[in-house]
Amino acid sequence: MAKEINEEKKKMNPILWFFVAIVIPLLIVVSLTAVGLAIAGINVVDWVKNTANDIPVVNSYITTEEEAKEEKAEEEVQSQVTEKDNEIESLAAEVSNLEGIIEQREQEIAQLEAKLEEATSTSEEADNTEQRDAVKEMSASLREMDSEQAARIIEQLDSNTAVSILQKLSNKDRGAILQEIESETAAEITALFIESND
Repeated sequence: MAKEINEEKKKMNPILWFFVAIVIPLLIVVSLTAVGLAIAGINVVDWVKNTANDIPVVNSYITTEEEAKEEKAEEEVQSQVTEKDNEIESLAAEVSNLEGIIEQREQEIAQLEAKLEEATSTSEEADNTEQRDAVKEMSASLREMDSEQAARIIEQLDSNTAVSILQKLSNKDRGAILQEIESETAAEITALFIESND
């Protein structure tokens, strides 16, 4: 059994010897060198990073200050791009919403214009009907009057109204009234009468 313990010590001794004789002294030398260089004003950490960055496999694991700044700037730019994309999406949604509102308003305008046009045409028809009725009534009243009195009334009216009233009269009544009207006015009314019947 003592032989087995000695054999285990012999097996462990080379590993232990490796750490004690090589690794520990090497760590002490590296630490003392780093402290000495730091005291001398040399930035050992940056020098190690720059040197390690030149080694092909190791450079993927080490980040220099410049690379860190570039990564930070890239992250900032990426966050700004994301923010702007979100803002664009928000504005696009708002534009779409406003276009919908505009389309709705245009439809409302078209409906209101149609209603207005319908109301206007109905109102014009009513006005025309009322005007025709009034012209008929005036024509009937003028038939009952003396032709001289009727001529004085016709002379006082505007030419278009006078023509409208004279059109409702018979040829005999019209002739009697025109005979009593002053010649210039009668000529003007006659010309308008002829134009309206063409």
